[in-house]
Amino acid sequence: MAIILEDNCDVKSMSTAALAFMGDAVYSLMVRERLCCSGRAKADTLHKRAVEMVRCDAQSGAMHRVLDVLTEEEMAVYMRGRNTHQAHVPKNAQPADYRCATGLEALMGYVYLSGNVERLRWLFEQMIADGGEEEVHN
Repeated sequence: MAIILEDNCDVKSMSTAALAFMGDAVYSLMVRERLCCSGRAKADTLHKRAVEMVRCDAQSGAMHRVLDVLTEEEMAVYMRGRNTHQAHVPKNAQPADYRCATGLEALMGYVYLSGNVERLRWLFEQMIADGGEEEVHN
């Protein structure tokens, strides 16, 4: 997954909200790609499983799987995202999970926009390991 449009992005000066905005899309795309490529399934099954995997509680669990392997720089980005003031937390979400998910999204946005595709893939694989993904069938 290479940066599609712009390859000279100043990711270090981006706001945490912008990184999380991008990371939300990147993580969702990676989840969808993994589900689509894991086997044939009906669209509604794919959608339901994708929603399960991108919910904030699932993202929080995914993030906890990689906390110990983050670089100092990645940890700083995650912490910035996690500690960003949340004006609104969805009613079905726990605030701690929502903050952690925002940190995950900021991290994914940062790694993606930095152009470190191999690291992005590796982190994603660790995030979905052991319960983060199940095979999808009709």
